[in-house]
Amino acid sequence: MATENFIPSVWAGGILQALDTALVYANPMVINRDYEGDISAQGDTVRIEMLGDVTISNYSKNTDIASPEALTDAQLVLKIDQQKYFNFQVDDIDKAQQKPKSFGEATRRAAYGLRKTIDSFIASLYTDISATNVIGSDGSPITGTWTTTGTLAYDRLVDLGVLLDNTDTPDDARFVVVPPWFEAYLLKDNRFVSGATPEAIARLTNGRLDGGTPGTVNGYCGRAAGFDVFKSNQVPNTAATKYKVVAGHNMAWSFAQQVMQTEAYRPEKRFGDALKGLAVYGAKVVRPANLAVLTGNPT
Repeated sequence: MATENFIPSVWAGGILQALDTALVYANPMVINRDYEGDISAQGDTVRIEMLGDVTISNYSKNTDIASPEALTDAQLVLKIDQQKYFNFQVDDIDKAQQKPKSFGEATRRAAYGLRKTIDSFIASLYTDISATNVIGSDGSPITGTWTTTGTLAYDRLVDLGVLLDNTDTPDDARFVVVPPWFEAYLLKDNRFVSGATPEAIARLTNGRLDGGTPGTVNGYCGRAAGFDVFKSNQVPNTAATKYKVVAGHNMAWSFAQQVMQTEAYRPEKRFGDALKGLAVYGAKVVRPANLAVLTGNPT
């Protein structure tokens, strides 16, 4: 007697895979992981000491110098306070009728979903950037003047660079994360360098996450105005307007991930295979003056 729950369907030999968004913000070229080794348990915090400047004084020969000044410091806290998981199963009856690789594809999709959530979380930290390092706003976004030649896009990157220059942000290894429409305007500007320079390739080799060859880091699309340019559909925006284009140096913010694991198991009350995964993480802007943000609309 045929089982009542049998599903008389034919599973295709291949899987129509979902199209992935490039994950950029968690890339170590964009955000550092300097304190990740200090995290040992869920919910732990890292207290980061930020020393103030040391006074430089004039020296006069044969004159006593002033008493040593006491160093001042401030303390920042990087807290691992984000906890996300997935948990799915495939029933044995369904599993018997489908190609084995479908479970593997579901696993990949679930892990990708966790990484995408992390990327979006990091992107949302643009709100902590210093108010003096802002171009445009929600009330007055840069809009309507990009022109078909795209020159304004490149010029605005130059402006972001000036803001970073004013805060002594290192020139080397600066990044900017732009939405696709912004990159399209850059591609219309002859000043945009679409290929990686030897210096950029060296950084990509050291910083890549995907294990690919130099120049294949997720979202990397070239050099412009002193920035390594990354493209992402995760750039924060409101209803496809008011995009937040963040630029800076990876030393300005830090990301730490304490747990990211997957576990296969058999649910006690089901005939099937299940998989669950957990990510515990946190991020913090530690040098707000070494990031800058532009708010712009595509048209």
